[in-house]
Amino acid sequence: MPRSFDIAANYDDTVAQVHRAFGDERYWLARLADSGVDDASLDLLESDGPDGAGSIRVRTTQVLRADRLPAIATQFHRGDLRVERQETWSPICDGRATASVHGVIPGLPVELTGTAVLAPAKAGGGSRQDFRATVEVRIPLLGGTLEDVIGGHLTDLFINEQRFTAAWIADNT
Repeated sequence: MPRSFDIAANYDDTVAQVHRAFGDERYWLARLADSGVDDASLDLLESDGPDGAGSIRVRTTQVLRADRLPAIATQFHRGDLRVERQETWSPICDGRATASVHGVIPGLPVELTGTAVLAPAKAGGGSRQDFRATVEVRIPLLGGTLEDVIGGHLTDLFINEQRFTAAWIADNT
């Protein structure tokens, strides 16, 4: 049975600043370089609208070499682990932007789907991103355990990406 995870990140930056970063090729190349994987590529970046306020579509691939995989992963997958991820952000409308996220690991029965909302923070300025992810691992008896493990890693990844984004905006605006 799929597991859902709710994760939130706060930014000192505005919705427009964060959204603009998400549409910037320099941001994605730096973020992928900083991700800690063995190989990463920005496979697609489409952005439209004035000053980065339009829709954004991003597709990335990240690879972890087989010798770095946890033992539990090597029981189900031989070779390098490839993660393909796509994010599609709406234009900013009424001060908010929404996104759909989809991730797969080719060769494994693993899928991540999610939605995100980037909106002004309720207090103190800045913005907040709320992310709801659903992880499904279709392996009998072990799927739920693996979903929990992936969910924990997903939370860590989200926090690291928020920190990276905040630092990148501070250095590039």
